Amino acid sequence: GSSWIKCDFEINLCKALPEFNLQPGWIRRSGQSGMGAPYSDHNGNESAYFLSLSSEMQSSSAALRTNVFLPTDEEHTCQYFGVQFHYWVSQMSATLMVGLQKHSEDTVTKIWQVSGKLWNQWNVNNITINST
Repeated sequence: GSSWIKCDFEINLCKALPEFNLQPGWIRRSGQSGMGAPYSDHNGNESAYFLSLSSEMQSSSAALRTNVFLPTDEEHTCQYFGVQFHYWVSQMSATLMVGLQKHSEDTVTKIWQVSGKLWNQWNVNNITINST
């Protein structure tokens, strides 16, 4: 069976993104915040919330870290899990990267990246991870 963790930021951050994993620069806002585009979420809802980098962070970088994903049971230590996310890139020079950090390692392995295209519109991506 698959268990989905849906994170829409409507009430707060979700179980996958605890408050202490939100680095400086990220803010939870809606399209009505007066901060510029995007003016709605990916469904076109102007009052819906999403995470955004504050304008002061344009020359720097910031990360979002999820909770640790653990094997569902001891017999099947190998598992697949999927991540779907919607993203908006407003600067041609910006890069969005998804990385994976194994529990026993310090380094983050890049598994997906986009930069300099599809900007100023909502895009969606799905990543499936086969983890041991």
